[in-house]
Amino acid sequence: MGSAFMKFCCCCCCSTADDDDEDDEKQPLVPQDPLEYFNREVQKRRDEETNLWSEPGDPSHSERQDDRVLYGLLQARTKTPMGSTGYRRLSVDIEAMRDTRREVRDKWRQILENLGFMAEADSLLNVSAGASHDRMRNAPAARDLLHTLHTETSLFSSRETPPERYLLILDRLLYLDVADDFLAKAKRFYPPMDNSEEDEPGLAINLPLLLARMEARKGNAESEDENGGDGNLSDRS
Repeated sequence: MGSAFMKFCCCCCCSTADDDDEDDEKQPLVPQDPLEYFNREVQKRRDEETNLWSEPGDPSHSERQDDRVLYGLLQARTKTPMGSTGYRRLSVDIEAMRDTRREVRDKWRQILENLGFMAEADSLLNVSAGASHDRMRNAPAARDLLHTLHTETSLFSSRETPPERYLLILDRLLYLDVADDFLAKAKRFYPPMDNSEEDEPGLAINLPLLLARMEARKGNAESEDENGGDGNLSDRS
């Protein structure tokens, strides 16, 4: 396992080095404000780790409904007074979505550790915003495997499309020649559930409900703005 992972790391480092060389040609050697650049990169990585975006390569977080809902909730919270009832409700919804994503990642980590990747699990599960499908080595096989995991295990909610971030992870496992072992373990540890089991609280997020709440909050905010504007006009008159 160790030698296979080292081979994967070496290839990733070479690819990263090539990408860095291309970026260096486009950008100045020293950023205008190194501290600001460093803080921005740290914040970006913290955001990726916290939110576990389903489409990590989508900077707008608008391509998938679940990412769109989470991003909308985060944006709404930044505009809501901290400590208010609305802020607390938004925080509850945000953490519920994050918890669901962390649960999926923890299942994957458990299987990887069971396969012997005790020290490498986090590295294998880390998907940065710069990850691209164009760099995948076994994209068709990875997609077939993701479909199998979605339909024949309970790693994901059967009502939602599996996150694309795991397509990139499966491509790594295929390269390490452990994808079949991972699938066998997933079927053993997380067999598919029937609809009644999946309806239990905590196993899935009601995206339509969250989306409806978000739209309602947005509508209320716009209504308050309009009423406030009318009040100002009448005061002036």
